[in-house]
Amino acid sequence: TGPLSAPPYTLHITWKELLLTVETPKPYISSSNLNPREGTETVTLSCDPDTQDVSYLWWINGQSLPISRPWQLCENNRILMLYGVTKDIAGPYECEMKNPVSSSRSDPVTLNLLYGPQVPRIFSPFNYYRSGNTLELSCFANSNPPAEYSWTINGKFLQSGQKLSIPQITTKHSGLYGCSARNSATGRVRSTFKRITVVTRSTIGLPI
Repeated sequence: TGPLSAPPYTLHITWKELLLTVETPKPYISSSNLNPREGTETVTLSCDPDTQDVSYLWWINGQSLPISRPWQLCENNRILMLYGVTKDIAGPYECEMKNPVSSSRSDPVTLNLLYGPQVPRIFSPFNYYRSGNTLELSCFANSNPPAEYSWTINGKFLQSGQKLSIPQITTKHSGLYGCSARNSATGRVRSTFKRITVVTRSTIGLPI
């Protein structure tokens, strides 16, 4: 008898690629500067963490980023650069991470834009006052942070503060009153003026 022979057989090898995808972590936004000065500073926003095999999307005011704006996306859209930030692009911003099976969006971030002061306004009930009355003026300028105020009369310093009150005025208090508003963060100062006339009680024909 001869040696035993094994029966013929066929070997089939099958390759199958398995793609393992995990849920995206909740992203968060990092900023190079959360308090930019209006129109002068560049802000870099980062969508973190830096994660492989995800795509990044950005939102402003709950809508996807418009094309015609002064910003630039880089590093697979993970980095958003804002140039010359103004009020209309101060946010809030959100970033989103997506992969084929899940997506996650960050908490909103709004930039604290430093601006102003705009030209202040002086508020007064009258332009003419009778002597012996109290002169009351107030001043306001749109500004962030709130402006610091100071008062002058005919170019001479009177006092600091948003409101000016002078009791028992006389004709010597007639003159050009100035209000200056200063923003300590932007370094800007704006001023406005209002002429006030004080008359004696014997004066007639005045609109007071």
